[in-house]
Amino acid sequence: MKHDSVGGRRRIAAVLLAGLLGGGALVPTAAHAAGDTVPADFNGDGYRDAVLRVPAAAVAGQEAAGAVIVLYGSASGLSATSRAFITQNSPGVPGGAERGDYFGASTASADLDRDGFADLIVGSPYEDLAEGVDKGMVTVLWGSRSGLVSGRTLPTPADQDRFGRDVAAAGKESSSTSLVSAGGWNGTQVFGGPFTRTQDPASSEPGMGMWFGSVTAGDLDRDGHADLIPVSGRAGGHTGGLISINPAGMLEDPLDNGDALVAAVGDVNGDGYGDIVAGDPDEPEQRGVDGELGGRVLIYYGGPGGVADDTEPTVISQDSPGLPGAGEKDDEFGASVVVADFDRDGVADIAVGSPNEKLGTVGSAGMVTVIPGTRTGTPGAGSYTYGQETPDVPGGSEPGDRFGTNLSAGDVNRDGKPELIVSAVGENNYAGAAWVLPGGNTRPTGTGSRMFTTSQFGLPASGYQLLGGDSLPLL
Repeated sequence: MKHDSVGGRRRIAAVLLAGLLGGGALVPTAAHAAGDTVPADFNGDGYRDAVLRVPAAAVAGQEAAGAVIVLYGSASGLSATSRAFITQNSPGVPGGAERGDYFGASTASADLDRDGFADLIVGSPYEDLAEGVDKGMVTVLWGSRSGLVSGRTLPTPADQDRFGRDVAAAGKESSSTSLVSAGGWNGTQVFGGPFTRTQDPASSEPGMGMWFGSVTAGDLDRDGHADLIPVSGRAGGHTGGLISINPAGMLEDPLDNGDALVAAVGDVNGDGYGDIVAGDPDEPEQRGVDGELGGRVLIYYGGPGGVADDTEPTVISQDSPGLPGAGEKDDEFGASVVVADFDRDGVADIAVGSPNEKLGTVGSAGMVTVIPGTRTGTPGAGSYTYGQETPDVPGGSEPGDRFGTNLSAGDVNRDGKPELIVSAVGENNYAGAAWVLPGGNTRPTGTGSRMFTTSQFGLPASGYQLLGGDSLPLL
């Protein structure tokens, strides 16, 4: 149910103005996940499928109604022709496309009902409900042999607003251990399985009970169950947000050391335990205490007991040994992070976006740095970068492109080599764009890489669409 409101009209006017200006003064305030959804097999053909968010897409004349695009994996990779364009007007999708919903502001994937098909969880944080304006909504789209053709909504808690700002999901073993965590303006809600297509999840409990930023999930202690890692919005006395692990309300202690805005989980030291890799792109108040010049990432290593609250993280910035370039004010190194084993040595590597990086004379062109994981010592040696000037990568760096806005990684052609997926929210006057860099023997390669733009999906070639997802909001 959608109610037109003065606030909604102002919001849409603001984001459209940002697109027309083509600058970075105004950015969207929908969601800021760690990156695009990790590729997953939604149609059960054995190939993982990639998801591109387009939260500001107009649908049937409704501005910023939002959409998600599924690019189906195949032996030849991804193409714009083998796709599904999904909106709230699509058959089987609950609700309807309405002005300012921002359907697709956040996404996550997991086989929640354990039927062999991955499911897609989609946030619409500005959905108006009977209970109020901008209450927000989270939708589960069920995977099937025909793809994502049916769905149901999860209950929006009465005390939440802008529910669906970010989502995370996990599905392993039985459906009873599946879970979805969704964040709104005031905290997170955790839905526990079993999940079915006809009933609400078996449980729904509050998670982190504070001003919300982003959320991710992963197994930190190798007990077979996903741990939830929500990050609060920017908090007083911190340049970023507070990082928590499996919180249950305001009284749950966050990690004592470090702050961040986004996080990902992966085994970056090869010991079999998931590690938290958190991105802290903000400028510090005191360098080396609450941040690094140009941004940083923090690694909290998991173990048999998970990650203790007083863990001292390993800190990496662009000034760390082995990293290309140097930390410069407002680079936003750490604005996006993803973890994958690009060189296939059994230790996951860290890809870090710095979308405000200046390349030569081109301001906010953006760059991605890959930091190889290591079994001993601090990661950094052998790091390398990508940008639109990397050989064979389509396009070219322009002011405000913000290459590296969001990141994802996964093997979409079943050759055992994970692809790197990069978005740039500012491309083509905030229409947005995404690149897929094929996996290689030791790293992703520009050779054979593909660039996806809005015009390939029947959307306007320029102007506010946000293909690939939005950038970090001004909280």
